[in-house]
Amino acid sequence: MSARAAKRITYTGLPGIPLVGEGDDLAEMISAALREAVIELISGDVLVVAQKIVSKAEGRRAKLSDFTPSEEAHRLAAIVGKDPRHVEAILSESTEVIRAAEGVLIVAHRLGFVMANAGIDQSNVGEDEGEVLLLPRDPDAAAARLKSELDARHNVDIAVIINDSFGRPWRNGVVGVAIGAAGLPALQSLVGRPDLHGRALRITEVALADELAAAASLVMGQSAEGIPVVHVSGLAATGRPSNAAALIRPKERDLFR
Repeated sequence: MSARAAKRITYTGLPGIPLVGEGDDLAEMISAALREAVIELISGDVLVVAQKIVSKAEGRRAKLSDFTPSEEAHRLAAIVGKDPRHVEAILSESTEVIRAAEGVLIVAHRLGFVMANAGIDQSNVGEDEGEVLLLPRDPDAAAARLKSELDARHNVDIAVIINDSFGRPWRNGVVGVAIGAAGLPALQSLVGRPDLHGRALRITEVALADELAAAASLVMGQSAEGIPVVHVSGLAATGRPSNAAALIRPKERDLFR
């Protein structure tokens, strides 16, 4: 029997990235952090970037005082127990309310994600409790732009994933998922590949970008760790690149809605 080489994928959190403000150059900040970590990018590497720093660089901060609650916001606020202005902010980023219950509002985000509170967050935003952070305007475009800038700076062909935390049907807790991706097959089809017994797979698709995002979240943490970028090496992804929008199940095929 021939020996098989062990497969290894390495996740490394990048230290030294400062607090991000509107207009900051994320490519330069990430490049500086790579230098500090003595990591040289090579083609095929992946960078997983926290949604929060992308949103902050885009100036996606807002104040609750900027939102005037509608009647619907007041009605939903009474159900979920939130500030009506916060609910109005959620509605402003949403196309449909899926479910309202104590503490949470499940909505269809304008980008197509079905998620809690339209991804609007108050944690790690700033000291002002009246300030919230919205998702990036177009996470796939932001990932593509960051990939292009880093490719040019380092003369490589890498992938970039923008990561956020989602809850899931039937499961407790949140996990990292890809809301933006560029440079890899975010949804990887294994149709036609043989299994261990030589049978061709018929329907199997792998949410590759989500798997990478979830693993990177273990390094990033969810509170005060301060590691918003994770470098991934050793991945051998094959298939045509697709963005994170490929991971969104169409409404007509979504059995949870």
